[in-house]
Amino acid sequence: MLYQIPAAKNEPVLNYGPGSNERKALKAALAELKSQEVDIPMWINGEAVRTGDKQRIHPPHEIKRTLGYFHKGTSANVEAAIASCLAAKHDWEFMPMEQRAAIFLKAADLLTTKYRYKMNAATMLGQSKNAFQAEIDAACELIDFLRFNVQFMYELYAQQPVSAPGMWNRVEYRPLEGFVFAVTPFNFTAIGANLPTSAAMLGNTVLWKPSDTQIYSANVMMEILMEAGLPAGVINVVYGDGPMVGEKVFSHPDFAGVHFTGSTNTFNFMWKTIGENIAKYKSYPRIVGETGGKDFVLVHPSAHVDVAATALSRGAFEYQGQKCSAASRAYLPSNLSEAIKAKLVADVKSFKVGTTEDFGNFVNAVIDERAFDKIAGFIDQAKQDATCKILVGGTYDKSEGYFIQPTVIETTDPKYLTMCEEIFGPVLTIYTYPENEFDSILKVVDSTSSYALTGAIIAQDRTAVEKTLRALRHAAGNFYINDKPTGAVVGQQPFGGGRKSGTNDKAGSILNLYRWVSARTIKETFNPPTEYTYPFLAND
Repeated sequence: MLYQIPAAKNEPVLNYGPGSNERKALKAALAELKSQEVDIPMWINGEAVRTGDKQRIHPPHEIKRTLGYFHKGTSANVEAAIASCLAAKHDWEFMPMEQRAAIFLKAADLLTTKYRYKMNAATMLGQSKNAFQAEIDAACELIDFLRFNVQFMYELYAQQPVSAPGMWNRVEYRPLEGFVFAVTPFNFTAIGANLPTSAAMLGNTVLWKPSDTQIYSANVMMEILMEAGLPAGVINVVYGDGPMVGEKVFSHPDFAGVHFTGSTNTFNFMWKTIGENIAKYKSYPRIVGETGGKDFVLVHPSAHVDVAATALSRGAFEYQGQKCSAASRAYLPSNLSEAIKAKLVADVKSFKVGTTEDFGNFVNAVIDERAFDKIAGFIDQAKQDATCKILVGGTYDKSEGYFIQPTVIETTDPKYLTMCEEIFGPVLTIYTYPENEFDSILKVVDSTSSYALTGAIIAQDRTAVEKTLRALRHAAGNFYINDKPTGAVVGQQPFGGGRKSGTNDKAGSILNLYRWVSARTIKETFNPPTEYTYPFLAND
């Protein structure tokens, strides 16, 4: 039977302004979560699994506060999770499409209502996001992923071939043969949930390994999915060392695909390992990954100063620059450079930096000590380089939390280290080019980084916009005109990049779902022939 599904619409973003009901509800959720210490198990075959190897969870902005503990897994737990995936596969694969869809639509509704503030609060505390960044990620984007992916699934299944007279041709979109491995990052709760659920709704069973620093909110997602009716074993969650989990997954003959967001080095290692093990697998695994970025904002001499400065202050420093899409390098024309720098520096100096519970803070802490030390190292190196100058920021402190002041570096070398290397923190490097050398700077932008995730052109001159789109055709998978290079919305701007930024399979679109199905073509002949001969064989 064919059903008409609810039309997907983007979830409205709440603003959390003073006196609003959502602000009160979110503050209450924050207080409730901070009043308790949770004990987070792994989830294997629908059962809570605790190993006793407990790892402490704390807010990045309040490192002395304990939010709870998660239980670190072993290789035996990974083996059990794989076995659970395979045991659940048959029933899940053959569950009618509308029944699978209903589970994820219910999860979206639960997140819209009952769990909205709990999920946002968990993201704010566990990943140090302010209220607005949590809202657009952990609530709205995740809700959009669930609803739009159901709609995309129906659109995918509806794509059918034509049939000649006397026959019926059809295509069956089967899940992959085996299990899918979802490896998700710390920086977006929505990505953490989307990678396993997008594959699962198409009939796949999934082993999900979230980042250790996102487990706090990932556990809320599992609570939602189980309440929505997800059968046991469809999504199994394990925590543990990446190499240990990967060794078990990538050596298993039923490994069918990996859905990954994380570092380029990790993805390269995965790809290499899969290639080395290719003879072990029953099928060729699907490899889908979104990795790093060294995202740019290119300002044309015709740009509006305020538009350019705002694209930089928001694009570089929202969520402490810990977005794959964050503006990390900027190219300013000499005729506008001083004015843009002045407004940008003024903006950054006005930022309040601190905990997420204080809603007046625009910038919060970076995710952990390892990230803090890496970012601080880039800043210190720039301070010592004769080609660089710190325009604003440049200080950091990890005594109470992993706080790095938003930093703008100006360099006279367009190939300086921080113009080329991914930093993943609140550091923006700018370079000023001669205003009459726009064509030359296009070549510099295109050749500076091995990444190609996001980029932006700020210009009023339409000829310059068109020229930029041509010259930087392969420099960014998501390109923005007169806007910051962040904030892709599901159903509006499918997200992903090429080169070393990943396989560009566009999360938030039907393109991604194609990777999690294996099509079978079926031809049914209604009046089959009974003789082998053809008319051309007859004599004249």
